[in-house]
Amino acid sequence: MNYKERNGDRMNSDTIAAIATFPGNAGINIIRISGDDALSIAEKIFVKKGRKTGEGNNLKPRYLHYGHVQDNQGKIIDEVLLSYMKGPNTYTREDVVEINCHGGVISAKKILETVLLMGCRPAERGEFTKRAFLNGRIDLTQAEAVIDIINSKTDSSHAISMNHLEGRLSKEINNIIEKIMDILANIEVNIDFPEYDEDEITISDAKEFCEEILNKIDKLISTADTGKIFKEGIKTVILGKPNVGKSSLMNFLLNENRAIVTEIPGTTRDTIEEYVNIKGIPLRIIDTAGIRDTEDTVEKIGVEKALSKVDEADLVMMLFDSSRELEAEDEKILQYIQNKKTIYIKNKTDLENKLNLSGYEDIEKEAINISVVNNQGLDEIIEKLSSMFFEGAINIENELIINSARHKNLLINAKNSLDEVLKSINNGMTIDFVEIDLKETMENLGLIVGKSVSDDLVDKIFNEFCIGK
Repeated sequence: MNYKERNGDRMNSDTIAAIATFPGNAGINIIRISGDDALSIAEKIFVKKGRKTGEGNNLKPRYLHYGHVQDNQGKIIDEVLLSYMKGPNTYTREDVVEINCHGGVISAKKILETVLLMGCRPAERGEFTKRAFLNGRIDLTQAEAVIDIINSKTDSSHAISMNHLEGRLSKEINNIIEKIMDILANIEVNIDFPEYDEDEITISDAKEFCEEILNKIDKLISTADTGKIFKEGIKTVILGKPNVGKSSLMNFLLNENRAIVTEIPGTTRDTIEEYVNIKGIPLRIIDTAGIRDTEDTVEKIGVEKALSKVDEADLVMMLFDSSRELEAEDEKILQYIQNKKTIYIKNKTDLENKLNLSGYEDIEKEAINISVVNNQGLDEIIEKLSSMFFEGAINIENELIINSARHKNLLINAKNSLDEVLKSINNGMTIDFVEIDLKETMENLGLIVGKSVSDDLVDKIFNEFCIGK
């Protein structure tokens, strides 16, 4: 029994409600109700303009109805627009009512409290989308795409998630699963009716199929790193000794005065983290304390924290002060980051050059010269970023890119199972071994779209949603 069979009837028997908009001052707030009792609850609390309480509202589906909501004492809470959408042609495939009230915490909260008093329960995190999944409107990849769209920080990450929401990844995975089922059906015939002696044909078909599908799966896996970057951003640590211009570089990249800049060494004591989209490349920038030996307890903690961030980083921006000579602190940092992807940057090139990197010829050759004061060098940094993390031109609109570690791991598992199929075929193993590994391949691919999935995994995915979505 799969997750839908175990949980679908239980969830769909309840009518749920939640505030679907961000709490706080706004133009409007929306209270969403979904379930069999959505319409009857709306009729109890809503009075259409020109009608009296108890007269009925004749709420036609897919119309906006103007009126007011009243509490269980008959007191008017707010002037609203109400829409009723009849299942199954709704987001959850259930009857859905949405109440648009004035923005603000109190009005929305009072309406929700009244709705709950009428017999429904508060929605859990992501429960509206979970119901869309349970009722077959979307599969698991599309459900995951919903939260990715909400969290998108660049046009590229949004486009990748929209492709998933539209079902492009699901279609690709389901096509592979269907082909595996065809091969398995032929294998079952050969096992059950050996007198037909068609093993060689089935084995040949399985080998040709596995080689074809391996190429498709490899191509998807190869997009995972790019997808992860667009989804999460390149975790970038700015590193250097005190007063080389780390905070100035961060402000330069963010195009705002986010970090405090002074001429006093050790001004930055803690890490400062910001997200920025620079010409389509998403960065999670972390400004750190200057690396040096210090007796200052607070600054020492900042240095230790800075070094710990390096271990987690995708990229280090190592900053030199070109107006100062190379010092022991610079060399200590170079030793620490020697196994990290690094962009070397020489700042303050508007001043007299005193930096000598003759002992580090490779670094001297690839270092980027910038002057934050004169607003110079950003294009060179972006060009370097592109060459380090992206291979060639990426057409987000047309390419199918995966951006989930879960999908990548399952595709790798499916690939490994297909490799075992080919190994069995090449070693002349019986068709039973081929069947086992093909079924394992299909199981891993099915987990991507949610054909068979554990309760814990589904709960984990939907717990990432906000209440009301």
